[in-house]
Amino acid sequence: MVSPSALLASVAPDFLAQQPQRPSAEQIELHDGLSDSPAHIDPKFLYDALGSSLFTAITQLPEYYPTRCEDEIFQRHGADIARHIGPVQALIDLGAGDCVKAERLFASLRPSHYVPVDISADYLQAAVRRLELSYPDLAITAVGQDFSRAIALPSDIPAERRLFFYPGSSIGNLGPDDAYAMLRRIRDACPGGGLLVGVDRVKPRHILEPAYDDALHLTAAFNLNLLRHVNAVLDSDFDVDDWRHVAVYNNELSRIEMHLEAQRALRVTWPGGQREFRRGERIHTENSHKFTPQAFSNLLLSAGFRDVAQWSDARGWFSVFSARA
Repeated sequence: MVSPSALLASVAPDFLAQQPQRPSAEQIELHDGLSDSPAHIDPKFLYDALGSSLFTAITQLPEYYPTRCEDEIFQRHGADIARHIGPVQALIDLGAGDCVKAERLFASLRPSHYVPVDISADYLQAAVRRLELSYPDLAITAVGQDFSRAIALPSDIPAERRLFFYPGSSIGNLGPDDAYAMLRRIRDACPGGGLLVGVDRVKPRHILEPAYDDALHLTAAFNLNLLRHVNAVLDSDFDVDDWRHVAVYNNELSRIEMHLEAQRALRVTWPGGQREFRRGERIHTENSHKFTPQAFSNLLLSAGFRDVAQWSDARGWFSVFSARA
């Protein structure tokens, strides 16, 4: 006969004590940025699936000139740009989004391999499924990656005749030192290849500010959605209704600055941290630096590129640069 104590022992459930999860690199980055003075959040957190969709909509707004200017340049000067670039084996599209900008270059550049890279992996997957149906003979390797600190490409990407495509003046989101470092990383990743990059130019405030604070408030929704993304990553308790979008041009630093401004005194908490915000206090969410053509050409040369060529739209609002590594 089995004793009661033995019976209890035989049916006793296993107990597994879970170790507390360590904060991810993204959580640590967000904690540090929100704890800093002034508070800031890296603009890469703007681009979750919803943020990427909102930005695609922003590019269609009448106030948002960069996309139209860049398209005009490729339509007017596409043949000259392709001649300057030469043969392309792998087209590496940084911040690919919906992949539409790179797709427009397929006919002129004729890459054998297309490599879209974007931090929003879910959004990128949907775009790539569309391309695979339209271009069955084109090798496509999609990379869901935050390339702001390092560029890590799969081993099957051809090493020769790589062209990095960095459109939309995304390089302007980086400060001068970070932009130089990014260009150096691209240069090191494409020896013998090149870079095709879109760059927004310095222009009057009355043109710049509406492009980042439109009448339909899509840019405001894009900026505010960042807080929802931060809540998902950091398990914070931001209430979007407590904040408003602010975009101003800093003439001294030649950049648009985007912020989120607290509309009342409030406290935000997250595991391992909290922050008190005064009414009117801001979180810096994005910069968009503007360049003169000479200044950006000098930056390319200092980063190790050569044979730099530049094309502009008819109004001189935007430039596309091609440079060889």
